[in-house]
Amino acid sequence: MSALTEQLVLISGASRGLGAAIARAFAREGASVVINYFRSSDAAHVLAETLNDEREGAALPVQADVRDRDAVRQMVDAAADHFGRPVTTVVHNALVDFRFDPVARKEAGDIDWDDYQTQMDGSVRGALHLLQASLPGMEEAGSGRFIAIGSNLVQDPVVPYHDYTTGKAALLGFVRNMASELGEKNITVNMVSGGLLDTTDASAATPAEVFDLIAQNTPRGQVTTPDEVADAVLMMASPWARAVTGQNLIVDGGLVMR
Repeated sequence: MSALTEQLVLISGASRGLGAAIARAFAREGASVVINYFRSSDAAHVLAETLNDEREGAALPVQADVRDRDAVRQMVDAAADHFGRPVTTVVHNALVDFRFDPVARKEAGDIDWDDYQTQMDGSVRGALHLLQASLPGMEEAGSGRFIAIGSNLVQDPVVPYHDYTTGKAALLGFVRNMASELGEKNITVNMVSGGLLDTTDASAATPAEVFDLIAQNTPRGQVTTPDEVADAVLMMASPWARAVTGQNLIVDGGLVMR
């Protein structure tokens, strides 16, 4: 895989939170960045403008619902046309209609299949559309990186967010199957799993007591930040991770050890 400075990176759900931190990290290292967004147009364009002010031509904001196959293909094509080269790195970060609220979460007797379906569509359907749309460009370039954002709740569901965690668990299965098939094409497929992050829009509903409890039970004594997870994503996209595929790297300060 080429150096980060030569990569065209598409990040789904990149207008805010962890996605924005990942976009800033790649741009900082010299990569070209596609800032995908669904509804947050203003935030996406402000982020792109900031990155382009720091380095001309660094970022392009593109609207697309990752659940829509045609929209994703059009986004990937638009990115390639704009930057003059194919998308070679994809980070699937988009989170559809979910907040980490332990008080308002649906419990076992209340949750509906539609809740599961929403998360499965965002996680797995979105991943499939992104990978299939970018696969021809990766093959043309002779290498590629697909990095899915997971969750340490799959390993340790301390709060049973049934729909969200099940979607992420299914996404891990997707990652490992694609890694097995695409390795011979020099395309790696991995997952980076954070814990509850301090703080994003999705985690803003989490009480301070929960953050304190996580910090107390983590070897570092602190809650992981979006910037720290973003740095781990950079590592997975870098040439140094060329022999890493089908893996789930948990980045939560050691709260979950596997």
